[in-house]
Amino acid sequence: MLVREPIVAGQFYPGSRAACLKQIKAMRPAAPPENLPARPVAGIVPHAGWTFSGSTALAVLDAIRSRRTPATFVLFGAAHHAVRTSALFGSGTWETPLGPVEVDERLAREILARADAPLADDPMAHEGEHSLEVQLPLIKHLFPEARIVPITVPPTNLAADLGRCVARTILTLDADAVCLGSTDLTHYGPAYGFVPRGTGEAAVRWVREENDRRMIDLALRLDADGAVAEAAAHSNACGSGAVAATLAAARALGAERGCLVAYTTSFDVMKEQFGRSDSSAVVGYAGVVF
Repeated sequence: MLVREPIVAGQFYPGSRAACLKQIKAMRPAAPPENLPARPVAGIVPHAGWTFSGSTALAVLDAIRSRRTPATFVLFGAAHHAVRTSALFGSGTWETPLGPVEVDERLAREILARADAPLADDPMAHEGEHSLEVQLPLIKHLFPEARIVPITVPPTNLAADLGRCVARTILTLDADAVCLGSTDLTHYGPAYGFVPRGTGEAAVRWVREENDRRMIDLALRLDADGAVAEAAAHSNACGSGAVAATLAAARALGAERGCLVAYTTSFDVMKEQFGRSDSSAVVGYAGVVF
C-alpha cells in the first residue's frame, strides 16, 4: 500500500500527537457565522504554518462540521513546484501525527475515469507539496473517519473544468463529499519580489483592504473562470488553480454564494501573538465556506 509520509510535521505544525492536540485546542474557533450555508459543499483554507493560518483553516473545517460530517474530502492543492498537469493521489494513505488518513480509492478512480481536463494519477507530484498536508491533522481531529482524494492543481485555465468534473462525479455517485481548496493570498514584500505600494503599514492596509479583497470577493461570488487570471494579474493567490477548481465544483454542487468565515494576515498574527510589527513580509489568509 502506498503511504505518503509527512514532510513538514515539526515545521508547519507539531510533529507529535500530544503537541498537535494541544495546538488544535488552543486554536479553537468562535461559533460559526449565522449566514453559513445550511449544507456546505466546499471550502477554501490557507496552508501556512499553523501559527499563522491554522486557526483560519480550523475555522472553516469547524464551520463545515457544524452543518454536516462528510465521508470524504476532495482536496484541491496549490502547486508550489513545477507541475504541468493536475495530479491525483489515487490510493493508499497519508500519515499524520494523529494517525493515517485513507484515500477514497473508489471516488478517486471515478474522478480519474471521468476527467475531461488533464488529470494524472501521479502520487510523486505530492512528494514536496505541503498545501494539503497541513490540513490533514485538522481533518483527522474533526472528522476521524473521513477519507480524502488529494489533487494538486496547477494555475491553468483547465482548473475550473477539473472542478466541474469532480462535482459531476460526486453527484453521479451520490457521494458524501465536500471539496476543499488550499491557497494563501497576497505574498507581499521584498522577499517575495512584490512591493507595488512600498513598505510599511499603509502597504499592509492595501494588502488587506484591496488586493486580498479582490480575490476574496471573486471567491464569494463563485467566479471560477476568473480566479487564475486574477491571481496572475494581482499576485493575490498562490493556489489559484485550487481556487478555480473549488469554486467551479461548489457552483456545480449547488452553492450560490460563499461565506467568509475568517481572515487575517501574518502581520496581524505577529502583532497580536508576539508584539512585533514587521511589515516587510506579509501574507494574507482567508477561510471561506460554500
